[in-house]
Amino acid sequence: MPESFEIEIEQGQRVSATAYHAKVGAPIAATVVLGHGAGVDQRSAFMVAFGSGLSSRGINVVTFNFLYMDQGRSAPDSAPRLESAFRAAIRSVKNIPELASARLFIGGKSLGGRIASHLAASEQPAANLAGLICLGYPLHPPNRPEKPRTEHLERIRVPIFIAQGSRDAFGSPAELGQVLTQLKTPTRLFVVEGGDHSFTVPKKWPKSQNEVYAEVQEEIVRFVGQSSGL
Repeated sequence: MPESFEIEIEQGQRVSATAYHAKVGAPIAATVVLGHGAGVDQRSAFMVAFGSGLSSRGINVVTFNFLYMDQGRSAPDSAPRLESAFRAAIRSVKNIPELASARLFIGGKSLGGRIASHLAASEQPAANLAGLICLGYPLHPPNRPEKPRTEHLERIRVPIFIAQGSRDAFGSPAELGQVLTQLKTPTRLFVVEGGDHSFTVPKKWPKSQNEVYAEVQEEIVRFVGQSSGL
């Protein structure tokens, strides 16, 4: 069962978090810390699906809420506060013995993945950071390609995995691919055919929503295994 706990961030404030422990006999020695999107918290169907799905495939997962979400506010915190909360979530992994020794991957859905990319690009990323995982990278505001969120990406030095829906209004796979080819680190772009920014596919799509999620999760497992040298 997922384990609920709290994370202390700046000024004694705390946010809720969940640990999904690897459930297979021979787990991958990796822990993935995932932040949620701007409008959904860590208990959304999407976040639970990826926490449960990855843990069932041998990867430890930690999800958490940013402070604004736990406080019931709709507008996200400033970037520095979001980054501070994410760093606190990373530090919390060290307090869970079975997760602390595993290789660390960070990422998340949309906003969560973007903030993780800021940390990966910072001068002091986590010491044992092994890779970045973005589930729908918000390359630009919806249908506003003239406002790209890319400048920091060139400073990332760990492998990057991005799953992007073919119908994503925040950045098409073609747009994103052009950016990734300019980076100096290994990248993997997985296109979720038929998927929007949340990988939601049309009702009459040949694959079910769970099958679509499962495909993305399998790709993440491959990426984590390759980046961990397994």
